[in-house]
Amino acid sequence: MPKVSQEYVEKKKQMIVDAAYSVCLRKPVDTVTISDVIAETGMSMGAIYRYYDGLDEILVDMLKKIRVDYGTYNLLAGLAKEEDLSLEEIIFRVCDIMADVMEEHLMDIQKINFDFGVMAINNPDRMKKIMSETEGQGNMENIGTYLLPKLVEGAGKLGYRMQCSPEEMKLFMSSSFTGIEKLCILSACYGSGVPGVKVEPRPLFHTLAKSIILLLGGKINE
Repeated sequence: MPKVSQEYVEKKKQMIVDAAYSVCLRKPVDTVTISDVIAETGMSMGAIYRYYDGLDEILVDMLKKIRVDYGTYNLLAGLAKEEDLSLEEIIFRVCDIMADVMEEHLMDIQKINFDFGVMAINNPDRMKKIMSETEGQGNMENIGTYLLPKLVEGAGKLGYRMQCSPEEMKLFMSSSFTGIEKLCILSACYGSGVPGVKVEPRPLFHTLAKSIILLLGGKINE
């Protein structure tokens, strides 16, 4: 390949990643093939392999981009610094942020994240390798790592009596988020879920906020 600028290489790689993203919106991620990506780009197989060694390397870059586009770290970090909010208000605001993001990206990024979760079940070794090469943390990891310790500390300062350990709280929040995500995705993207029930992220996150407050030992005034 003739010598080209780094900018040119990055533009080509971004085009390939964008093509993979488009394909993943239409198909379950674990059924996507390198041929699908090639067809989407209009490039030849040889041209694709000039920039990537295979499909999973493309998926790694796609996940990195998703984490940037979908990240809520700055919003959550800023919220944790607001001194005029009560602990309960912070928790409701956190869950509102998560609901906002899920509503905005339910049909795209959330769908792809869900598909990666399915891949982790069906092909754990493949998913483990992809994740090992993906930098950064997801939204729930950020909450567990950076925000939850502040909530626990705040509850202690207020004299609240926690109903579970921080580790149990982290697991509860993560599993609850995963459950909300799964239910909403199945309903919105795959036409299944709970028969006769309209599934929306915001009411579910509102219930999660109340549950977190009670587990921290706080009170709900509604």
